[in-house]
Amino acid sequence: MKNKGIILRNPVILVIMFLILGSVSLNAAPPAIPKLTLGVGEAQSPREVALTLEILFAFTILALAPGIIMMTTAFTRIVIVFLFLERALSLQQMPPRQVTVSIALFLTFYIMAPTFKVINSEALEPYMNGKITFDSALTKAIDPMRKFMFKYTRDKDLALFLDLAKSERPKTQEDVPTHILIPAFVTSELKTAFLIGLLLFIPFIVIDMVVASTLMSMGMIMLPPVMISVPFKLLIFVMVDGWHLITYQLILSFQ
Repeated sequence: MKNKGIILRNPVILVIMFLILGSVSLNAAPPAIPKLTLGVGEAQSPREVALTLEILFAFTILALAPGIIMMTTAFTRIVIVFLFLERALSLQQMPPRQVTVSIALFLTFYIMAPTFKVINSEALEPYMNGKITFDSALTKAIDPMRKFMFKYTRDKDLALFLDLAKSERPKTQEDVPTHILIPAFVTSELKTAFLIGLLLFIPFIVIDMVVASTLMSMGMIMLPPVMISVPFKLLIFVMVDGWHLITYQLILSFQ
């Protein structure tokens, strides 16, 4: 009886009992939950085998999508320039890294929009409508990306990877393998991004040197120069509309 009184005085237990009794008395049907079934069976035709391979290939592409975006588009140059800008302004995670990467990603989509439009019209839509095969769609999708990468790949970097692969000198761009073009393109983008970052650093380094020299001449050695230089850097950056200028120059560098 004592245990029974404790149970009846416990509000949590009473609520649970009322819910159970109410559901039983009202005969409430449980909510419909969709059932997902995955199975492995023997393929009955070559078409089923091909469809399975296409699904696996699609999942592989989705898993490698971040790497593909970074290695074959304008993303590498943009995100490195933004990181150089963050270091030049002596800012600690400001703007946050997620914001920087998101801005770089959307600027990449803006710059790559003409290339993606060609891929959609010449490869994706015809394949979805059944007008071309998967192999033909893949070839048509790679060609616009190769044209974009060739446009911003230095001959010196391309020759480097051709020599390392001990490949014959190609006569045309079509003769250059894609697995050689991609690392050459990435190397060229890294050099271009570092050159832009160096140009960004120069004016801010001058500000740091002026502030440090002024503090030393005033005998304020214990005061960190960064505390004084950062506001001046931000003031100058805002006055010249720095984000507008950097975005404009980045987009202009791909035209």
